[in-house]
Amino acid sequence: MNTPSPTEPSRLAFTYKGFRFFWLTTLLVSFAVQIMSVSIAWQIFEVTGDYFLLGLVGLCLFLPALCLILVTGLTADRFNRRGIMAVCLSVELICAISFLMLVEVEAHQVWPIFAILIVLGTARAFWGPAAQSLAPNLVPPEALSNAITVNASAWQVASIAGPSVGGVLYAISPIVAFGTAAVLLLCGAICVVLIPKPMQQRAQQATSLETIFGGFRYILSNKVVLGAISLDMFAVLMGGAVALLPAFTEEILHGGPIEFGILRASPGIGALIMALVLTRFPIRKHAGKTLFAFVALFGLFTLVFGLSTSVWLSIAALMLVGAADMVSVTIRETIMQLWTPEEVRGRVNAVNSVFIGASNELGEFRAGTVAHFIGPVAAVAVGGVGAMVVAGLWSRLFPQLREQDSLDKKMA
Repeated sequence: MNTPSPTEPSRLAFTYKGFRFFWLTTLLVSFAVQIMSVSIAWQIFEVTGDYFLLGLVGLCLFLPALCLILVTGLTADRFNRRGIMAVCLSVELICAISFLMLVEVEAHQVWPIFAILIVLGTARAFWGPAAQSLAPNLVPPEALSNAITVNASAWQVASIAGPSVGGVLYAISPIVAFGTAAVLLLCGAICVVLIPKPMQQRAQQATSLETIFGGFRYILSNKVVLGAISLDMFAVLMGGAVALLPAFTEEILHGGPIEFGILRASPGIGALIMALVLTRFPIRKHAGKTLFAFVALFGLFTLVFGLSTSVWLSIAALMLVGAADMVSVTIRETIMQLWTPEEVRGRVNAVNSVFIGASNELGEFRAGTVAHFIGPVAAVAVGGVGAMVVAGLWSRLFPQLREQDSLDKKMA
């Protein structure tokens, strides 16, 4: 496929060579992360049977991003983003090998796992702003929405296959599971190196408090970006249920590692189907209203999952959760990247990474902690209702976001 002329840029992200390698990197790395997540969660629950420790996994992954937020974004704006990604993958590879070594020595204490998770979380903290900021450098604005959808689909493919394969590999041997993750991370690092050098406008200001806090200042001054980022944080913070899947699988649905892997894959299946729909029928109008509607649906389907006692109903509910989330991710990320200037994109994406971490890892910690006191069913059900409340409240608090119409340009 030939690269389109500058006067008529293609709206298809795969037209561009750099994005193709970037997409493959996302697929491989996400696959590895999913395999490790399934293996770590199942191993911890097998050893301890503790809901709280399942939630603590998310906290260990989130805290480094929060503590380093002023450094990671500035690093992505000042240095080569592709190089940052390569270094991060090298650290993640070391972490996968460390998990493998723990399995080989048959350690029965879980604290070394959490120590490695903190290191892994640190690498992910630098990876997030660099990777999110690199994508707009690889495609023109006309292809940005398609790039976000297609790149998210790579993560969703990994979400589908990764947990299922991870469950099977862990059932065969934890050594096989962590070894496979290490190989995938190595392949991902090679793909990063193969990405052609992108056009990156690096921050030129001298390092000062003003430049360090540039991301926060821009977000707080732009209600559209602030609304988009905070909506994800609070909706998924309330509606997150992934951390409790081992408990749901074993105690409520009476399954094992295979069923656990299928349940973990279900949101990805729904999201991938929706990504294919969005690729064929992209959202052209009423983007803001559509965003809030699907965030509310995300909460509704989470509630259905929390109340379900059937494996098949749980799978269906989680598929719908993933489909609704795919729509909101595509709209939210496209709006945010469209409204963010290149020179502060790394710092804005660092803040966004922390918000995403809060909505995912910290959301898992919330779910695990609440389940410790009131049980997993009530914890997930309350969270689903909370996500619906957030959608309604944010729709009123951020009318500029609600009235955003097109995903190709800023609203006038």
